[in-house]
Amino acid sequence: MSTSRHLHLSRPFLLRLSLLGIAALFLVTIAISSLSLRTARVDLTSDRIYTLTPGTLDIVDGLSKPLTLTLYFSDHATRDLAQLRSYEQRVHEMLREIAVRAHGRIRLRVIDPVPYSDDEDAAESYGLTPATGGSNGERVFFGLVGSSGPGDTAPQAIPFFDPAREAFVEYDIAKLLYELGMPKKPRLGVMSSLPVEGNLVIGESPWTLMHQLDQLADVTSIDPDSVTRIDPSISVLLLIHPKHLSDNAQYALDQFVLRGGHLVVFVDPDAEMDTAPLIDSHGTVDDHDSNLPRLFQAWGVVFDPTRVVLDRSQSLTIELNGNSIGHPAMLGLGAQDLNHDDVVTASLQRINFSTAGFFELAPDTKARLIPLVQTSDEAAIVPAQRVRDSASDPTSLLENYEPTHERYLLAARLRDTFHTAFPERREKGHLAVASGPGEVVLVADTDLLSDRLWIDVQPLLGQQQLTPFANNGDFVANLVDNLGGSTALLSIRGRVNSQRPFTRVKALQAAADRKFLVKKRELENELYETQRRLAELQPAKGATGPATATAEQRREVEQYLQRKLAIGKELREVQHQLNAEIDALGLRLKFIDIVLVPGLVALLGLIYGWRRTRRARRVV
Repeated sequence: MSTSRHLHLSRPFLLRLSLLGIAALFLVTIAISSLSLRTARVDLTSDRIYTLTPGTLDIVDGLSKPLTLTLYFSDHATRDLAQLRSYEQRVHEMLREIAVRAHGRIRLRVIDPVPYSDDEDAAESYGLTPATGGSNGERVFFGLVGSSGPGDTAPQAIPFFDPAREAFVEYDIAKLLYELGMPKKPRLGVMSSLPVEGNLVIGESPWTLMHQLDQLADVTSIDPDSVTRIDPSISVLLLIHPKHLSDNAQYALDQFVLRGGHLVVFVDPDAEMDTAPLIDSHGTVDDHDSNLPRLFQAWGVVFDPTRVVLDRSQSLTIELNGNSIGHPAMLGLGAQDLNHDDVVTASLQRINFSTAGFFELAPDTKARLIPLVQTSDEAAIVPAQRVRDSASDPTSLLENYEPTHERYLLAARLRDTFHTAFPERREKGHLAVASGPGEVVLVADTDLLSDRLWIDVQPLLGQQQLTPFANNGDFVANLVDNLGGSTALLSIRGRVNSQRPFTRVKALQAAADRKFLVKKRELENELYETQRRLAELQPAKGATGPATATAEQRREVEQYLQRKLAIGKELREVQHQLNAEIDALGLRLKFIDIVLVPGLVALLGLIYGWRRTRRARRVV
């Protein structure tokens, strides 16, 4: 009797003791996990948008000094901007991931620069650019400032996280980190046979592009006639219009690329800025073209310096003899012709070319060409000599114009594990093959670098006011900026956006748009035919009498109006079907989210509770 009473009295005590033990074990587990799993993350998004790429990890792991990252975000002013707040969450999470990875070397701060505050003044002093359209007309700050210790590298900033560049947000942040850790500007080499640096003897100024590059890098000029080796400290080399390069110069370029140097090649079938005489003192004809046949062959690249690309759909308008005409050899390539998946061209809107060539890959090569700029499918290929002969009348290039319906590469990244073009050379330190994959940027025009294709010069108060009307300078600056970074920075490619579109709805809308387009074209064709018929009936009035003509004309109009009403009814029916399909899809999604999933969860809970109750009854 006493034994059973003892067991009966001790059971609640054991239960309370077990609960205390579970609570203590839970606290200990939390404490241990907070210390040992601080860097552990699980990215469950389908596109791994919160997982840092190896390039970013290399840059973060290579930081040698502590940094402070300050994210300025106008939280109060964006309370009605759901899309921007969603983007800020992604940026914030990525910065937190970077800070955790840095193991204390990066301190992350988030500041809401409310209007008329010291924080707002600080954000503007760092160069952050506010946007308009916030709540109550407030300005919206959404930028990042990175700084190191006093006396170190000057603070770097991302003025505004533009949602249009969301695919490159990781690249922009990693680039800021890399620049903070960089002690000085990258060294840029320029090897050119064109007068890009001007001529002080004759009072010719350097091209605007060179002034722009001086701000980005430490620029060094290299003489193409005497070079035998490229200094390894040069991180990026611009090779502009290589004409008749010696074997030693080409070998220097070959080894520079094999050592991992970043080369940008500008070749041209007709360099209009080439001032060399067409016929020299020896009677040699110079067609003002340039090429790298030996290196291109070794790299698997096909470039024909005797052919020029025309594109009548992208021709620039020029003034000639007082008339405005479209020049099919001068091309204005817009956003639809630029690769918006590449960080160099993603934010550009227009690049102008003139008498450009194009690149192809040799059939047996393993290299890859990634487009940066390409023509439309209305392009055609003509001999370069024909373009030169049509200088006085560019419209003659449109005679017998036959588009090939292909898009030609005017600028591209060439990627491969490069092999030497000089296997017979045996100099000390000679490399026969690169140690790993490399990259060369190819551009089939040199005229795009000249001021006339992207800069408008106007006098203002005794000074020259330079106004860019194209992004040619930005294109070259982005190339230098991109290639001048670390190899890790180059490995960071565009990512998918965090905004997930309703793909089914978009597909339904696209299908309806196609139906609408067909009906619209039918209506336009009907309208055109009716107007043409009415125009034909007008002269018939005098011949057959006004009454007959008027009756016939009235019948035509009546038929057109009836058909127009019928097509309008069909259009409304298509729109009605589209709305019905979208509404049905919406109802299905609501049913799944509101009824089905909660119902399943509730049912599982009831089953679990019923089984637990049944088991307890069996024990009793």
